[in-house]
Amino acid sequence: MKAAWIIAALPLAACDPVPTAEQFIPDYRGVETQLLADDLVQFNVEMSNALSAADVEDYAECAAAGYTLIRGWGFARHLRTNVNEEAGVWRADAVYTISPALPRGIRTIDAEVVAAACAEKGIPTV
Repeated sequence: MKAAWIIAALPLAACDPVPTAEQFIPDYRGVETQLLADDLVQFNVEMSNALSAADVEDYAECAAAGYTLIRGWGFARHLRTNVNEEAGVWRADAVYTISPALPRGIRTIDAEVVAAACAEKGIPTV
């Protein structure tokens, strides 16, 4: 009886679509920045083909690094990131403080170092 059940299930497995290479290439759809205060910035990023929330969080961090450099400052401190996914589109809302000197805290980034790492990984900045 077990063999018949396994054989009957095999045709169903064959119907699952096979992923294509394009489904594993991140599609970075853009960044919106909103200056909340002189040193407080919100980044809204959107992408598809993310493998996990970490991918969209990395995109937001790259945006923060790029923006920090554009402002002529060198450092940022991560405050929070909210991530959601709907129908294959990932969005993150991240808030960072930016500063010319290394801020206090444990989630700080050196904008120049992070921006260079983003370029190596092919993740766009602002």
